Amino acid sequence: MIDLRPVAHPIGKILTAIGAFMLFPMAVDAWNGDPHWVVFLQSAVMTMVAGVMIAVTTAGRYDHLTLHQAFLLTSGIWLVLPTFGALPFVLGAPDASFTDAMFESMSGFTTTGTTVFPVLDGMPRGIHLWRSILQWSGGLGIVVVAMVFLPVMKVGGMQFFRSEGFDTLGKVLPRAGQIAGEMTQLYLILTGACIVTYLLLGLSGYDAIVHALSTISTGGFSSYDASFGRFLGAPEWAACVFMLLASIPFIRMVQLMRGQAAPLWRDVQVRAYLRWTAYACGVIVLYRVLWLGQTAHPEEMLRETVFNVISTFSGTGFASTDVTQWGHLPLVVLVLAGLIGGCTGSTGCSVKVFRYLVLFEAVRSQIRRMQSPRRIYPLRYGGQPLDQDVVDSVMAFFTLFFLTFGLLIVGLSLTGLHPRTALTAAWTAIANIGPVWGPGISANGSVADFPTSAKWLMTLGMFLGRLELVSVLVLLLPRFWRG
Repeated sequence: MIDLRPVAHPIGKILTAIGAFMLFPMAVDAWNGDPHWVVFLQSAVMTMVAGVMIAVTTAGRYDHLTLHQAFLLTSGIWLVLPTFGALPFVLGAPDASFTDAMFESMSGFTTTGTTVFPVLDGMPRGIHLWRSILQWSGGLGIVVVAMVFLPVMKVGGMQFFRSEGFDTLGKVLPRAGQIAGEMTQLYLILTGACIVTYLLLGLSGYDAIVHALSTISTGGFSSYDASFGRFLGAPEWAACVFMLLASIPFIRMVQLMRGQAAPLWRDVQVRAYLRWTAYACGVIVLYRVLWLGQTAHPEEMLRETVFNVISTFSGTGFASTDVTQWGHLPLVVLVLAGLIGGCTGSTGCSVKVFRYLVLFEAVRSQIRRMQSPRRIYPLRYGGQPLDQDVVDSVMAFFTLFFLTFGLLIVGLSLTGLHPRTALTAAWTAIANIGPVWGPGISANGSVADFPTSAKWLMTLGMFLGRLELVSVLVLLLPRFWRG
C-alpha cells in the first residue's frame, strides 16, 4: 500500500500558496472598482482552506519520497492545482462552463496558452492577471520537476541529467532543495528584468506584469485579442530575448550567475537550439523575400518572423501577426519547430532538443554499424557516453509522443473538427504551444466554438504533454499500485 501522506502534504502547501496568489488579482479588481474582486476572494478562501486542511491532516516528518510517491506527486500537482485554479473562471468568467474553466486553467498551468474565451478585450483585469499567474506558477513548477523529479523517475531519458544536476554541480547545488531554491531565485530575477524592460519600452505597469509573467513561463496568454500584436516594435525584440532565455536550461544560467560561463557555451543542447532557431528564421525570411516578394519593409518583416519563430519554438505561443498568411512552407516550418521545442530543464515544452540530439546520435550510430558491423560505435552526447537505458527511454518517449499525437488528431477529427484544425489542435495541446490554425478558430485564436468533447481531449493532451507522458501513463499500470 502506497503511503499518500508524503504526496498530499506538499500538494496542500502548494495549494495554499495558489490560494494566496488569488489575492493579487482580487486586489487589482478592487483597486479598479470592479465587483469581480468578490469572485477572487471566494476562490482564495476555498482554495486556502482546502490547502491548509490537506497540509494539516497529512503533517509529519517526511525525509524522502519513494519512486511511486514521486510519480503520484507530479501528476497530483498538475491535476489538483488546475482544478482549484479554475474556480475564478467558474464563479466569475462570463458564460464559462466547468469545461471551459478547466480548459483555461489547464492551459494556463501547463503553459500551453490556448484560450477558450472568445473575446479577451474588456474582460476584468483580475481575470487576465490570474491567467498569467497560472502560467507563471506552472512554468516555475515544471522547471523544478524537470531537474528534481524527472531524472529520478527516468522519464524520457531525463536520467542522463541526474548526474548533471547532482554530481557535476555538487559543489554549487548539493541538494535537491537547494536546486529548487536556486531555480526559483533565477526565475524571479528573469521575471523582474522582463517587467522592467517592458516598462522601459512603453508598456503600462499592468501590461508589463501580465506579459512578463507569460513570457518567462513561455506560456503566451495575453490580455488582448491581438496578443503581442498590441506592442509592435522594440517590445517584440525584447520578448525574443526573454523567450530564448526562458527556454534554455535554467541550471546553466544558475552556473552563469555563479561565475561559471563555460558550461553554458559548451552545452550542445543550447548551441543546437540557437542554431535550429536561426535556421527556421532564415528559411522563412528567404521564402517571404524570394517567393512572396515581401521586401518593402525589411526590418518589420525580419522582426515579425524572428518573433513568431521564437514564440513557436519556445512554446510561448504569442502572436504578433497572422502567420497563416505567410504560405504553406512557413507553416510547416513552424509546426516542425513546435514539435522540437525548447531545452530540457527550462520552461520550454514539447519533445525538447536533447531528445532529438540523442535520436540523431542513435541513427548515425546505426548507419555506421550497417557499414561496419564488427566495429563498436559508442553513443555520446556532448562528449559524455550515453547509457543504453537513456537511449531506450528516449526512443520510448518518441514512440509514445507521436502515438498520442496521432490518437489526438483522430479523436479531435471524430468530434467534427476540420482535419487541419484537428491537426493543429492536437499539435498545440500535446506540445503545449498555444496557437491553433484552421476553420472554426476565432480571430483571437480562441477554441470557444469547439465541441465539449474536443475541449476535454485537448485538456487531456495538455496534461499528458506537460508531464512528458510516461510519468502519467505509468499510473495506469496495475503493477504500479501493487508496488
